[in-house]
Amino acid sequence: MDLASVRTVGAYNDEFTRSIDDPEGFWLDAATAVDWIDPPTRALDDSAAPLYRWFPDATLNTCVNALDRHVEAGHGDRPALIWDSAMVGEQRTYTYAQLRDAVATFAGVLTAQGVAKGDRVIIYLPMIPEAAIAMLACARIGAVHSVVFGGFAAPELATRIDDAEPVAIVTASGGLEPGRTVEYLPMVQAAVELSATPPPAVIVKNRPQVAGSAADYGWLDWDEQFDRAAPAAPVEVAATDPLYILYTSGTTGKPKGVVRDNGGHAVALCWSMRNIYDISPGQVWWTASDVGWVVGHSYIVYGPLLIGATTVMYEGKPVGTPDAGAFWRVIAEHRAVALFTAPTALRAIRKADPEAAELAAYDVSSLRTLFAAGERLDPDTFFWASEKLGVPVVDHWWQTETGWSIVANLRGLEQMEIKPGSPTVPVPGYRVEVVDAGGKAVEPGTEGNIVIALPMPPGTLAGLWRDEERYRSSYLNTFDGYYLTGDSGYIDDDGYVFVLGRSDDVINVAGHRLSTGSIEAVVASHPAVAECAVVGIRDDLKGQRPSGYVVLKAGADLDEDTLRSELVALVREEIGAVATFRDVTVVAALPKTRSGKILRKTMRQIVDGEEYAVPSTIEDMSVLEVLAEQLAPKQ
Repeated sequence: MDLASVRTVGAYNDEFTRSIDDPEGFWLDAATAVDWIDPPTRALDDSAAPLYRWFPDATLNTCVNALDRHVEAGHGDRPALIWDSAMVGEQRTYTYAQLRDAVATFAGVLTAQGVAKGDRVIIYLPMIPEAAIAMLACARIGAVHSVVFGGFAAPELATRIDDAEPVAIVTASGGLEPGRTVEYLPMVQAAVELSATPPPAVIVKNRPQVAGSAADYGWLDWDEQFDRAAPAAPVEVAATDPLYILYTSGTTGKPKGVVRDNGGHAVALCWSMRNIYDISPGQVWWTASDVGWVVGHSYIVYGPLLIGATTVMYEGKPVGTPDAGAFWRVIAEHRAVALFTAPTALRAIRKADPEAAELAAYDVSSLRTLFAAGERLDPDTFFWASEKLGVPVVDHWWQTETGWSIVANLRGLEQMEIKPGSPTVPVPGYRVEVVDAGGKAVEPGTEGNIVIALPMPPGTLAGLWRDEERYRSSYLNTFDGYYLTGDSGYIDDDGYVFVLGRSDDVINVAGHRLSTGSIEAVVASHPAVAECAVVGIRDDLKGQRPSGYVVLKAGADLDEDTLRSELVALVREEIGAVATFRDVTVVAALPKTRSGKILRKTMRQIVDGEEYAVPSTIEDMSVLEVLAEQLAPKQ
């Protein structure tokens, strides 16, 4: 099959309309981009609605689609994976043939330990090639992988072990952070001891930069097992069989195991790489994320490999490894045509290098598009990146649960107008609506709950691991016939979607419902502000009031009182006096998760004097400690 020719052609409106009016034909056509063992004769199984399954009569192997078929088509010498580690100063390139062979061999390591089709394997690794190899090896033998972000605390890892009940854990001696190492093996040992269902096998990739080895714990050494293993052949799986479980935080404290299937996942990612990202076979694509997050699953590992592109895996930070030019170096050295990163990374670069002086040292002429997701791309950051890079900066919106974009500017289909603050329009297959608290559709421009009419397209979650009731209660029961995104926003007269934040970030000020996201957008537009967070805190008179916390740009020379008065005036001008915005605190940094999301709920709890639990996903505990001390007098 000539993968370059498998591409949707036509205007956005035509494709979106067809996806809604004829989803069966639309997705069966999209499915031709996948090599099936038994091709699908039908797209959607709605017999158990509102639980849906895609391509119910089809079989395939995802690993074969990501690797073997490209080798068999004569592209074995094409670079598949480029590993670039700013932490150890090393780069390594795997061709498609080399990556296929490494994956097949590690699949043999797993089968030698008794791992079989349907078994779960937890992968607890840093950003090293072995992470992708382990994921693809599981897919090759039909095992279900569950990647846990390397460095998660032992109790969190134990919770995931008990929920997934893996037969093996694949880990490494540790990860590398600027100025420090993170030893994984003591945490794995503690998690295994805490677990009620400890796995029989632990396989360790020893890293010379981090203390500890497999031998210290009596576990299996990756390299020793790899050297003696026989390559494993791919296993046929149903399109509806699970490919992976990815845990996301839940409101009850127990993480939710999002389940992704094999068939719908492959179809959706192939379609998205061409139509959303405009990436073709052989082009170099870089997603600056981590394999522990859904972005890393979809667009470091599976998406680019499924279409035969070259994917970059980066071990490093946007700043500090060694400087704010790190991203520009990677683009220049590997000639990446697109970068996908989080807005928080762009803000970090901008904070350290407001004029992008480091950019001048690198030739980034290969870059065509900068994609952002993970949180709202504020207009100020959008304009800064657009000006400095001189390429389209494209926001898009999606979730762990969906696995790929809900709303996007489809660069490979029709390059639409970019409206700062909006991720553009619904992707074909997603019927996005905005409803009020009663489930009634609101008028254009009116803020409400963003929902998606069922069924959602292929590639979205098939459910929660062994917890159908929680799946229904979390996503399906609030509004009949809709998936609840949990986000609030509005759709304008042109059909552009504006995502303002989580629904629980809407605050009630003297009876007026206000989005903290909209206030943040105004605060972030101030020329001295690098990034900010606005949270709703208790107010004896009004119930709640917005309180702003800002990080200043490097070199910003502005006293706090002046800044406060200017920000209050800005919010009054843009939103109105009803916002009663008057609290502004300058902080050194905002507490964030490892994926870049600001811990607004935790900040609110600190300011309100409430007890709070330290989230397991926190990136830097010291930032939260300093912030808690600074804000304590305000309690």
